[in-house]
Order: sequence, then structure tokens, then C-alpha cells
Amino acid sequence: MKLIMAVIRDSDNDAVSQALIEAGFRVTRIASTGGFLRRGLSTLIIGVSADRVDQAIEIIRQSTAPAVEPGMRRATLFVLPVDQYTQI
Repeated sequence: MKLIMAVIRDSDNDAVSQALIEAGFRVTRIASTGGFLRRGLSTLIIGVSADRVDQAIEIIRQSTAPAVEPGMRRATLFVLPVDQYTQI
């Protein structure tokens, strides 16, 4: 099991979330603010089986709009191992 934390622009949130949900992923959104320029961001938390990590990353890649400024990133992704997963 893996946990993907994807920091994306607010403007990409709906498209990315919808594409992930349509592919069968569960997504939790947390509103966040960027560092230096304080831009509106969303952090998506996605729990996935290890064999679906690449699929989720590709969906995020395809669902984010191109960067509008040089040096600007479309998304920052963290893939973390999950030792235990429990739903109550």
C-alpha cells in the first residue's frame, strides 16, 4: 500500500479529482497555500495499492494543465509507504 500526496494548483483540482475518481481511486482534498508567492493550491491524498501508483501518477500528469510560467511546476508528488491501513 502507498500514499500519494499530490500538491496541485487549485485550478486543476476538479479535473484531477474527477479523473482519479472515475478510474476508481479514492481522493481526499485539503486546501493549502503555496510558499513564496502564496498561490492557491490543493493537496490531494490518495491511498493506492503499490501496483496502481504509476496509473495514478499518469492520470495526474494528464489531468493537469500546462505550466503558464517558466519554472512553474504543474504538480509535486510524494509517494509514501503505508505500514498499516485500517477503515473504521
